[in-house]
Amino acid sequence: MASITFTRPCQWLCLIFLLLIIILSETECSDNVEMTFIQSAIAKGAVCLDGSPPAYQFDKGFGEGVDKWLIHIQGGGWCESTKSCLLRVNMSNGVGSSTRMQKFNFTGVFSSKPEFNPGFYNWNRVIMRYCDGASFTGDVEKVDPATNLHYRGARIFNVILEELLQKGLSKASSALLTGCSSGGLASILYCDKFRAMLPPTSQVKCAPDAGYFVHVKDISGKYHFQKFFTKIVKLHNSKINLPSSCTSKMKPGLCFYPQFILPEIKTPLFVINTAYDAYQIQNILAPKKADRHDSWSACKSNISNCSSTQLKRLQDFRSDFIKTLMSGMGKSRFNSTSRGLFINSCYSHCQSGNQINWLGDPASKLDNKAIAEVVSDWFYERNTTQLINHQHTLPQQC
Repeated sequence: MASITFTRPCQWLCLIFLLLIIILSETECSDNVEMTFIQSAIAKGAVCLDGSPPAYQFDKGFGEGVDKWLIHIQGGGWCESTKSCLLRVNMSNGVGSSTRMQKFNFTGVFSSKPEFNPGFYNWNRVIMRYCDGASFTGDVEKVDPATNLHYRGARIFNVILEELLQKGLSKASSALLTGCSSGGLASILYCDKFRAMLPPTSQVKCAPDAGYFVHVKDISGKYHFQKFFTKIVKLHNSKINLPSSCTSKMKPGLCFYPQFILPEIKTPLFVINTAYDAYQIQNILAPKKADRHDSWSACKSNISNCSSTQLKRLQDFRSDFIKTLMSGMGKSRFNSTSRGLFINSCYSHCQSGNQINWLGDPASKLDNKAIAEVVSDWFYERNTTQLINHQHTLPQQC
């Protein structure tokens, strides 16, 4: 944790009280945003893994935000095999079937309260629900009758956007495409396409959260996670929806790594990430296949259990992450208007939808600014917005 000096004992109580207010506010927002199921999408084959219709949640903008739109792509991992995709269909969180989806709380970047989301509270806010298992990139026409699995993520992305365009997105003065994890990756992959779907006069930008997955060696010195991405792309036929500027130069599976596609993206983009991304440490740095003696399980579950050797390896990962990020930014890294950054040292994964991380926890802040403040400054071009935590080179609990 970042060191914080409290001059009066009551300040501890004030901080606790603030966090309680934030948590209570999350509950208040959740009941107001209903699910919308696009039944007409079934005829177009734009369906979830099990053939159920795609869905989204939409909270209308108000005041000066009536013509501004924030579209968020839900995360939830991937499936690289028939077996793993079938498992997703039956998961209770709905990442394979809209019949199992539950409403999301609209908190953090989705909040309609200015005190919790000052930059985007009155915008039209949409969560594009995730149920295809390949970051909305797949499109396989044939359906195996033995499994009834549909790999149609790209069609889902298109049909939801088409419906939103009819609801006012086509007249947006401002628009921000965001996403978390696998959804954050999708917001990178589709950033320029999203820009092209809106009027030339619209101010359009993208802000992936925890979507910058890096291609680096794991603790065994190999690239086990690369094989995982390769299997996803092959199963879902994702190549046809990945940037040709990347697939023409390298294997399609590598084009799931933002470092190989970001330099070609023309639309302004802001990377929200931690240099100690919990998912990447658990699955890219120290996956089970690389950890034959299971020596990393305790460390991965709680960083306070990490040995000095493991902490040094985590610091090396942080260095690799930042180096890969900066090289992937290309020449645009020198332009904070085109490329924004918020890279803290939290041991976490996805921060923008979490109210405490978005605007609250001091440990999440950089230069005494919360993620919410920095992203707003970048979108409205009010300030220089490329921040990396060089003060804390060890992972923090945030």
